[in-house]
Amino acid sequence: MAPARPRRQFWRTIVGLCLVGGVYFLWMVLTGVAIWLVQGLAGFEQSLQRISTGADPWSLILLLSTFLGGWLGVWITVHLLHGRRLRSLLGRAPVVLRDFTLGVAAMVLVGGGLTLAASPLLPPLALTPDPAQWLAFLPLALLGILIQTGAEELVFRGYLQSQLAARFAAPLVYMTVPALLFGFAHFDAAALGDTVWYVFAATALFGLIASDLTQRSGALGLAWGLHFANNVIAILIVSVMGGLGGLALLRAPEGALPEAVLRPILLADMGLMIAVWVACRLWIRRR
Repeated sequence: MAPARPRRQFWRTIVGLCLVGGVYFLWMVLTGVAIWLVQGLAGFEQSLQRISTGADPWSLILLLSTFLGGWLGVWITVHLLHGRRLRSLLGRAPVVLRDFTLGVAAMVLVGGGLTLAASPLLPPLALTPDPAQWLAFLPLALLGILIQTGAEELVFRGYLQSQLAARFAAPLVYMTVPALLFGFAHFDAAALGDTVWYVFAATALFGLIASDLTQRSGALGLAWGLHFANNVIAILIVSVMGGLGGLALLRAPEGALPEAVLRPILLADMGLMIAVWVACRLWIRRR
């Protein structure tokens, strides 16, 4: 909060969010222009469609790379509007690295353990037909997810939460507002159908958990580690939603599980996240 206090006016935060979104949009436009120059107009629309859904390995990598625009947008915003350095949104480097490692471990041990315990309840999943390709793309995919989750944490927890906390004393404001906006950022009724509100609830809950852990730990590492591990599991290990499955090791045979099956899975995922949050809070208290 301290680096945010000198320029904590609410109008700066609103303008800053618009500037971040504008730079991110411009980065995507430049990416689209580069694809058009390389592939020509004939396959341009088809390529954009595949990239938007992460339908194959290179499309998924390109999609994740667009989040570099988020990093650039936040860097420009905090420099121009708030006189802050980008690292002031993250916290001290040793703490970020330590907490990031803890977040990954908590998600893998607690979340992964509960997922394995519930795996007999899941419908049959299909193994990727080319495990060698999955391994070849794995380093790039991990880097891409690191960039993607880092950009989202910078925007919603690093920037928005710290600026709101410097302006408003009520946790109801500086924790809930970023969580709700994070949920709406994943709101896609056309693609998700009747499960859209379940997805919104799950992502907003994760946003609230990430906000709480950021407040308690004083750095972005813990939320970033949880976010990174969660997305690695959902994008690279088990894909059941139908999107971003171009590099999933296991996926639903038809591309996405039926909505009647997805709803209890999403509810179980919310319970899993609460269990991981409790484990992290206990560790913070002990520390």
